[in-house]
Amino acid sequence: MAGGGSRNWRLVRADTDAVPPSARRFMARARQRRLRAAMPWLIGGGVLLAVGGLVWLVYGTAVLGVRDVRVVGAEVLTPEQVRTAAAVEPELPLARVDLDEVRDRVRKLPPVDRVLVSRSWPSTVVVEVVERVPVAAVPAPDDQFMLIDDEGVPFRAVTEVPKGLPLARLSTPGAGDENTGSALTVLAALSDELREQLVAIAVPSPVKISLELRNGRVVIWGDDTKSERKSTVATVLLKQKGDEIDVSAVNVVTIR
Repeated sequence: MAGGGSRNWRLVRADTDAVPPSARRFMARARQRRLRAAMPWLIGGGVLLAVGGLVWLVYGTAVLGVRDVRVVGAEVLTPEQVRTAAAVEPELPLARVDLDEVRDRVRKLPPVDRVLVSRSWPSTVVVEVVERVPVAAVPAPDDQFMLIDDEGVPFRAVTEVPKGLPLARLSTPGAGDENTGSALTVLAALSDELREQLVAIAVPSPVKISLELRNGRVVIWGDDTKSERKSTVATVLLKQKGDEIDVSAVNVVTIR
């Protein structure tokens, strides 16, 4: 055999025409079936990648981080005092700010009654405060006065009594103080006429309440029971002459 009996091999690519049409159709359908079977996985993988990227963007980067703390409703307090109490970390992802913790920190400021904290996308924490409203001023050391709200909470020291606010002569003002509670009960029951003339309310004990009115007049109130009835009777007696009106026993009132 020529050449030592060796053979020369050649790879020959078959022409597509050599593949029967039926085989080509079968292979095309098989490819389509594989593509259809893989499509949900491809879509699911794409969705997962997109969601993962979005979560990382929102929670893991400073792209949507805190740029501003906006304070609403502060009058006694300054916005900067509220921001300092809120202690929101700059550029912390807004989604990771613990709104409850921020609220609790701001709530510790004495003048603050209620707080609402919210997110304003893309980069702002909004702190809305409702400040306490004073109902009386309690004399305090160093020629100062402590303002108390309708719950008896002392929240602000001032050097002058705000116009229109009565004095409350209390030894230990506070939300849990019995004398303070009695004073608040009486103040809430006063008529407009009594409130207009009121200078101070004195509560040395819960059964020895008295009102100091303009022109040196005094209303002996007694305890805080039947305060609305006492207010009605005392208002009527304001028209009578006399420096002292005693409504402590509301069914047997005296004026002298």
